[in-house]
Amino acid sequence: MTSNDPLHGKTLEMILKELVHHFGWEDLGSMIRINCFTSNPSINSSLKFLRKTPWARKKVEALYIKSMT
Repeated sequence: MTSNDPLHGKTLEMILKELVHHFGWEDLGSMIRINCFTSNPSINSSLKFLRKTPWARKKVEALYIKSMT
């Protein structure tokens, strides 16, 4: 049985790393306006914020689906 979910098997960390690799922090910060992408960005600080903030995580996941699948 296969999943139709494009995020199936992807962790938030994997998604974030792929987006940063593809776009870079500057472009990612301009597409999704959150401070953890624009002010001294790092994977760890961004993951902490995204795990606590459902609306921001949804935006990151939507951008991933739109641009990487």
